[in-house]
Amino acid sequence: MSKYEGTVEDIVYRNDQNGWTVASIKLDGDRRRISAVGIMPFLSAGEHAIFDGDLIEHKEYGKQIRVSSYEATRPETKSGVERFLASGLIRGVGPATAKLIVSTFGARALDVLESAPERLTEVDGIGPKRAAMIAESFAAQNGMRNTLIFLQNYGLSAGLSMKVYKAYGDMTESVLRTNPYRLVDEINGVGFHTADEIAMSLGFGRESAFRLRSGVKFVLSEAANSVGHVYLPREALVRASARILGADEAMVEAVVKGLAMDGELVAESVDGEEAVYLPRCHMAETETARLLLRLKNTIRRAKLSEKQALLQIEAQEDALGVTLNGDQRQAALDAMLEGVCVVTGGPGTGKTTSINVIIRLMRRWGRVELCAPTGRAAKRMSEATGCFARTIHRLLEYNGEQQGFARNEDNPLDADVVIVDEMSMVDIFLMRSLLRALRPGTRLVLVGDVDQLPSVGAGNVLRDMIDSGAVRVARLTEIFRQAEQSQIIVNAHRINRGQYPEIRNRQTDFFLERRQSPTEAAKSVVALARTRLPKFMGLDSMRDIQVMAPMKKGDVGVYALNALLQQALNPARRDTPELNHGGMTFRPGDKVMQVRNNYDLEWRRDGEEGQGVFNGDIGYIKTVDRGARALTVTFDDGRVADYDESLLDDLELAYCMSVHKSQGSEFEAVVLPLVSGPPMLMTRNLLYTAVTRAKRLVVIVGRESCVQAMVDNNHITHRFSALDLRLRDGT
Repeated sequence: MSKYEGTVEDIVYRNDQNGWTVASIKLDGDRRRISAVGIMPFLSAGEHAIFDGDLIEHKEYGKQIRVSSYEATRPETKSGVERFLASGLIRGVGPATAKLIVSTFGARALDVLESAPERLTEVDGIGPKRAAMIAESFAAQNGMRNTLIFLQNYGLSAGLSMKVYKAYGDMTESVLRTNPYRLVDEINGVGFHTADEIAMSLGFGRESAFRLRSGVKFVLSEAANSVGHVYLPREALVRASARILGADEAMVEAVVKGLAMDGELVAESVDGEEAVYLPRCHMAETETARLLLRLKNTIRRAKLSEKQALLQIEAQEDALGVTLNGDQRQAALDAMLEGVCVVTGGPGTGKTTSINVIIRLMRRWGRVELCAPTGRAAKRMSEATGCFARTIHRLLEYNGEQQGFARNEDNPLDADVVIVDEMSMVDIFLMRSLLRALRPGTRLVLVGDVDQLPSVGAGNVLRDMIDSGAVRVARLTEIFRQAEQSQIIVNAHRINRGQYPEIRNRQTDFFLERRQSPTEAAKSVVALARTRLPKFMGLDSMRDIQVMAPMKKGDVGVYALNALLQQALNPARRDTPELNHGGMTFRPGDKVMQVRNNYDLEWRRDGEEGQGVFNGDIGYIKTVDRGARALTVTFDDGRVADYDESLLDDLELAYCMSVHKSQGSEFEAVVLPLVSGPPMLMTRNLLYTAVTRAKRLVVIVGRESCVQAMVDNNHITHRFSALDLRLRDGT
């Protein structure tokens, strides 16, 4: 990184939302002009600036300075002052007014605006009212500029500094000097460690009450977001907090007690130990339990006996031309007679057939809504049932402006029955939102495979409901005869029972390609995706074949395989624009995934407009604008969304994805490299989840010993959650 000094000739482009700027710079001592690009929200024409950055060669625009930070000084020449005033940053001043101001005050015009703005009335055409408006706008720009410099001096990026300023405005410096740890709670994207660095720079002590309290809440938040815990036992919380804070456990214990007394944490007894919750987690769990029990106990019971219900089930079997087994018939019966019921089972056990029968039974009584946690899962549900299904977010009508769902207790869904598929993916917060939108008496049917990986978000809702014994559960265990012809399904059940899969017969839809080293495995994965499987099975490399990996790092991890697969399937071309960001290169045609919920991102589809793109949504890059550092993505369900520089962190390449991210999806073929890995990741339920994502083919690339070790490793990371106890106890 080098320093470049020069005068801003012109602002070529600026994104007002995130400050991304393209400026034309005349370097000192050099007659050439060069572009400077980066987040520079208040840089203006006429200013002299020092830029820290890298000189890069852009394929289309030539040499550019990629700016990481900059420091600007006021223009000192008449021409520079005029360009600055005419830049459009100051309300009420355009090119003509800028010329008049400079002709009146000369190079000292900016000093006049700052210290004696009333003198603006000396300029022809500027009266007292307009002078006040100009002075106010100039002062506001100065305030923003000074605040941004203050924040960047403490290590915040320009983009994050913009977010902080939008939250606190002119009070930013005062807020941070009083308590920088407010950033953690109030600004999305600022973590405890960032706030801690700012606090240390501002002179806060390591035993500051603000620091200790923020650190404890950070540990609970990380436990929810990264591991899925709804609470932590008090002792575990104190230990983890003391380790992160470098503080004495007795001191942390006192802080936890104080936070609980102030209502910033909730502490209560759970199963004989003291559990400590963040208030939002405690509210989500208790409210979910309360609303589930309400649904269970306020069913509008049909006026029919069990015998009559069975006769109706038989009639639907005849209409559909299917024969239900005992478990499936019990699932249909539970749906007819219970307020809340769960249908769980592995692949090939007839969950789809059960749902189809239940839908047709319930439609006789009223309106049935179908939904699933992700767009891909909802699409699969629609295809399997022939009925319209949508994401839970769309069903609940997410409203980005209000940061919530339009459907809630005050505006419930107009539905008599709601059926949710892929329930293992639903976390405690989404479950609470769904339950809020159901009127008492609405029937709720929850369908999922409890042996898959749990939700990415906090909680273990499906397992807790089953374990509670408080709701009726129909377990589908019998594999149907046609499903037995699929080695994928047979092996999935073998894995789930702790038996090694049959992988030595390459003439089936499930086999192992033996490779001993990660490098060899990676080469085979690329060959399978690029040529071998498309040629052998007529599959589309992008849309039909999905490579998955248990880990993100390493030679056969998500990051490395994405780079190799991108180069093989969508290589760089001289005439194709591309965009580098965060160690990734994005090109038109790339397969990408949204990796965090963005409730505010606007999308469009066939004249329809909406907000919200969610973790796990898969799409393909449609266009790349290198100058604006922006791109457009078309998602699987037809939604089109625009991403500027500030949103690119939300996207990752998806030629290869983690097994966790694959949940709710189904692919024609799955390629799974398994060579080695840490036992915490290489588990039985991860392997089970991966192979159940495939419809027609599973190819494992690697070592048979690794596959067997995963089957033997039935470690399931325990999640601290008390939903099962609350349902069991009725509280």
